[in-house]
Amino acid sequence: PPPVPAAPDRRAERIHERQKVPVTETSAPAPAVTSTIDPGSLFRFATAGSVDDGKSTLVGRLLHDAKAILADQLEAVARTSAERGFGGGEGRLDLALLTDGLRAEREQGITIDVAYRYFATDRRSFVLADCPGHVQYTKNTVTGASTADAVVLLVDARHGVLEQTRRHLAVSALLRVPHVVVAVNKIDLVDWSQERFDEIRADITEVAGRLGSAELVENLKVVPVSALEGDNVVEPSERTAWYATGDYDGRPLLRILEELPTVDESGRGEARPFRLPVQCVIRPQGGVAQGVDPEATRDYRGYAGQIASGTVAVGDEVVVQPSGRRTTVVGIDVAGTAAQKAGPLPGEQLAEAAAPRSVTLRLADDIDVARGELIAAAHPAPPEPVKEFSARLAWLGDAPLRPRARVLIKHGSATVKAMVGEIAGALDLESMRLEPAQSLELNDIGRVTLRTPSALPLDDYSELRRTGAFLLIDEQSGGTLAAGLVGES
Repeated sequence: PPPVPAAPDRRAERIHERQKVPVTETSAPAPAVTSTIDPGSLFRFATAGSVDDGKSTLVGRLLHDAKAILADQLEAVARTSAERGFGGGEGRLDLALLTDGLRAEREQGITIDVAYRYFATDRRSFVLADCPGHVQYTKNTVTGASTADAVVLLVDARHGVLEQTRRHLAVSALLRVPHVVVAVNKIDLVDWSQERFDEIRADITEVAGRLGSAELVENLKVVPVSALEGDNVVEPSERTAWYATGDYDGRPLLRILEELPTVDESGRGEARPFRLPVQCVIRPQGGVAQGVDPEATRDYRGYAGQIASGTVAVGDEVVVQPSGRRTTVVGIDVAGTAAQKAGPLPGEQLAEAAAPRSVTLRLADDIDVARGELIAAAHPAPPEPVKEFSARLAWLGDAPLRPRARVLIKHGSATVKAMVGEIAGALDLESMRLEPAQSLELNDIGRVTLRTPSALPLDDYSELRRTGAFLLIDEQSGGTLAAGLVGES
């Protein structure tokens, strides 16, 4: 007799439904929003906020209600929650355990390291960075927000805007994160109060305005949520029916994240000038992989790296910085297998390539190009390389930064020595203004002048994030001291 087909394995679905934390259901429809997003796009966002504002619980709720948790993970979290007597009733989960994976994090109930999680809905895919809230871990928040399309800034509805809230909002403005969504969490603990929500929304808008960023104020979104109960996280809540009226956004958090444009979708990626920091010079001189003709590669010379911005095509005129030599692109090679061989080396030859693709460029002239140099579009002309420049720093070192300190600058693929000149001031988190300072302490945000013995090809960070950013590194230990952004604004 023919074999009986096996029944589908529904264990994961049954476990998920049995352990699912209750979510408030509502029939109130979210307001219609015209979306221009690409259904297959990748959206990166980071969580920020003060200690115990509920960041990890919110992330766990997002993952749980988006059905992004495997059955064995859910069983482990349920078991640990029961062992620790997590409150809220039998079968409730401590959702923060889904992201707080370090032993010290679970013991203390805090986040220490940046936890990256990946999940997807039917609208788009997400990369989520759950950042710590403690002041001493601000460097991790800078790391998580540096590549984000949006920052979800949590505020405890009971405590309102705190110093760390201001600091993280300032970091978001400093890094020019395209979107900031403020989640007023634990709204259930203030009895779903519209008045309290309005107070916090006004405070956040005021702080954003004092940072001097009109774009930040314009794009700011504020949502009342309860990460523990699930209100307005994935589904709208009946208990905040007022949120669907007046000038409120009305959408739950996940819907907002699904419909926010990425950097490229918002138009910021259009017409960016081409930049490629050279990571390595490929010169086989006949010594290549098995099966490749040595004679065909004897005169091969290519300059490999990841395109930081813009687009390059065969025939484009480019300039090599800091030497200023001009030449033309005659070939664009990408890695591949021997079966894909279209030129002297295994791989493909392209007519055009765009960021963030890794490529090898062949140039018309034999120019002395080394690792750390920059190949840029000749039109429009890139800024002239400089030996002295002003920059904004997020100071992450334990020891204070003082004038005449000697450090290393890592810009793109180049690492050069530098000396700190003048410290123009540090940001006051109350007034949100730059105040005179003799030094920068841990977690300070300030403006300094830096001097280097060799010229660096720098872009303004407000125009090109990749080539307008750099790191300061300790010469002795190799540890990261600061995240730096080029420009006056």
